Amino acid sequence: MSLALVPQHGYVLGTLVGGVLVQNVWMAIQVGMARRKYKVCYPTMYAKEDTPDAKTFNCVQRAHQNTLEMISTFNTLLIVAGARYPIAASVAGLVYIVGRIVFFKGYSTGKADNRRRGAFNAFGLLALIGMVGRWGVELATSR
Repeated sequence: MSLALVPQHGYVLGTLVGGVLVQNVWMAIQVGMARRKYKVCYPTMYAKEDTPDAKTFNCVQRAHQNTLEMISTFNTLLIVAGARYPIAASVAGLVYIVGRIVFFKGYSTGKADNRRRGAFNAFGLLALIGMVGRWGVELATSR
């Protein structure tokens, strides 16, 4: 089997760049702004629980940290799924990214339960897993 790049693969690359801009750049800026607002200096990762607004800052930091914990999985799935299914993978990637934005904004309220508003990001991730799995079966059973 050979793989030829087609113009639709550009959507995958655009989704990948969009994900980096949201998950790395925009969220990092939000954490930096929260650090200034709540006076949590580097290299302290989380505010001590007995400080004012610790919970709110920690929720902002945790929202970004949780996203970073998932970014390598997302990027890998997006690239692999996008090689075979560029349009579907890009749509699934956008669902995931928008879900992560909603997750981050909800979590950043200081009420951890608000992160659940963005739980639909899992649909994007599951779709990517399904695409990679399907392609794997196609490859394994092809002659």
